[in-house]
Amino acid sequence: MTVVVEHVHIPVGVETFDARVSGPGDGPLVLLLHGFPQTSAMWRRQLETLGAAGFRAVAPDQRGYSPGARPDDDERYVLDRLVADVVAMADEMGGHSFHLVGHDWGGMVAWRLAARHPQRLRTLTVLSTPHPAALSRALAGEDGSDQRRRSAYIALFRAPGAAQALAAADGAGLRRLYSSTGLPAGEEQPHLEALTQPGALSAALAWYRANQAGMLTSTGPVTTPTLFVWGNDDPALGPEAARFTADHVEGPYRFEVLDGVGHWIAETAPERLEQLLMEHLGGPPAPPG
Repeated sequence: MTVVVEHVHIPVGVETFDARVSGPGDGPLVLLLHGFPQTSAMWRRQLETLGAAGFRAVAPDQRGYSPGARPDDDERYVLDRLVADVVAMADEMGGHSFHLVGHDWGGMVAWRLAARHPQRLRTLTVLSTPHPAALSRALAGEDGSDQRRRSAYIALFRAPGAAQALAAADGAGLRRLYSSTGLPAGEEQPHLEALTQPGALSAALAWYRANQAGMLTSTGPVTTPTLFVWGNDDPALGPEAARFTADHVEGPYRFEVLDGVGHWIAETAPERLEQLLMEHLGGPPAPPG
């Protein structure tokens, strides 16, 4: 079955978000949130699979990534503002209750939304990113802890001039980042094209500048049925935080470890991810009638 992935604009107040959309308009809504340094293009395989199964799958380019939602003020990138964007997009797409999927920073937004607005979610699926409080606990370990070493790059992303350094020489720094962390060759192209546009990379890095470590612990427990998928070769997010995540989910919880898989789960293990997604979302929706 051929599934058409459309490009749409979602108005949220004075801002407009670009998004990729698939599936029937009356299908159960699934929102898919990308992380850094990516765009909604990371979900193109999953959009086809979910759309073919009868879901209304929507992958937005989030705040800073969409040209129509790219404010200059770092304070407009705090986590609760990012959560509010997603809730408003769900409202605009007709989803009072919806399934939520997030990866990397999109996972952080997803955890926060589930903790703050549990009544809005049918299910939660997070790839790679542990619960924020679990990550905070891992970071607070003894000096030289594994997670502290893995997270050392964050200070570089917050530093003045980080965007210019990554974007210089036609995005050479970004290219090295993709290749050194295991993103398959060719997958980086749509992200590079978007993030090397004027102002885009600085806006994407505003997520790091606006959200400091203390904000992690303020994300409470989650009661939504949750699937957490983590690759044990992830260079940025280690086993301690992944294991601690169970302590912060009070609803039904499934933790899937993908052996030999790194950070980029949607691109390197798409078939396994889609199988897990379909199981967690309850399979294809029943036809109307």
